[in-house]
Amino acid sequence: MTATTTAAAAIARTYRDYDRPLWQRVLLTREMAIVALVIVVAVVATATVRGFGQPITVTYLLLDVMPILLIALPMTLIMITGEIDLSVASIVGLSSVLTGVLTAGGLPFELAAVVALVAGAVCGAINGFLVTVVGLPSLAVTIGTLALFRGLAVGLLGTTAITDFPDFWTDLAKARVGGSNVPVVLFVFLVLLVVFIVLLHFTPFGRGIYAIGLSKAAARFSGVHVERTKFVLFMLAGLVSALAGIFYTLRFGSARGDNATGLELQVIAAVVLGGVSVFGGRGAIHGVIAGVLLIGVLSSALRLANVTSDVINIITGALLVLSVVTSSFLVWLRKRRKAPGGTPRVEASTAG
Repeated sequence: MTATTTAAAAIARTYRDYDRPLWQRVLLTREMAIVALVIVVAVVATATVRGFGQPITVTYLLLDVMPILLIALPMTLIMITGEIDLSVASIVGLSSVLTGVLTAGGLPFELAAVVALVAGAVCGAINGFLVTVVGLPSLAVTIGTLALFRGLAVGLLGTTAITDFPDFWTDLAKARVGGSNVPVVLFVFLVLLVVFIVLLHFTPFGRGIYAIGLSKAAARFSGVHVERTKFVLFMLAGLVSALAGIFYTLRFGSARGDNATGLELQVIAAVVLGGVSVFGGRGAIHGVIAGVLLIGVLSSALRLANVTSDVINIITGALLVLSVVTSSFLVWLRKRRKAPGGTPRVEASTAG
């Protein structure tokens, strides 16, 4: 396939839905379906689960999902390019340990946090280098660095925990705005949310991210620097994961090598549930945020209903599988409807 044909196919995939009215393109989407589902689940939980409707429940729910919300932002961009990063939770643990070890060693907490952020960016750069320069698959690379970074975290601290942190920062991590139940840390997330929304949806860099996910060849043909874009995204993932690690440490008042173990699976589940294609080229920030909140609301309601964590994991996993299967079925159905006689058009099959 020539670069021109590939580019044309990618353009067809990008713009084939623009024959619909604007209200349909905005409201009749998978992302808005997830938003509606979050509202329905929250309303049902408020009506049926004792204590769920309490304002303090919302506070703890937001604090619980905050690391997932933070990491989901760069993960969304990475997965839209068709890549994945499984090492994010290990970077959370490593940044937590670095913050604790350096603080316990006499370094001011603020400086220790900066070092942890730099370390997170370096971890992301290692992933980016191996994927973009060496040319290794991101799945294999980040499985390896998942073990590497977690091993470093556990090796630095062993099985012990560091719990001596400045009261100002630990209180701030759990503080609420005035007399409300809105956590202060939510405003940090909102700032990052605006940055990532603008970056993905309103800049040439963001359009390049979608182009890479649709077709690397077409993206290069259009002037997108594929390797540089991916490298930047992996660095951002490492940096934001380190920030999540610092918050995780302060919120629980403990730096441990096993902090956030398994968190990467929750992040990826939320991103996929929020409408990001596992094959790249599709996704939106608001859908991902809704996916995170759906998992958070569902888990919180089930815990209050005395459902065990194993059952919650089963329900979350089943929801994710159903989401992926439904998405694939809808894509297949759309192609069947657009193709005369039930045979996929050349445009659709070429783009797939």
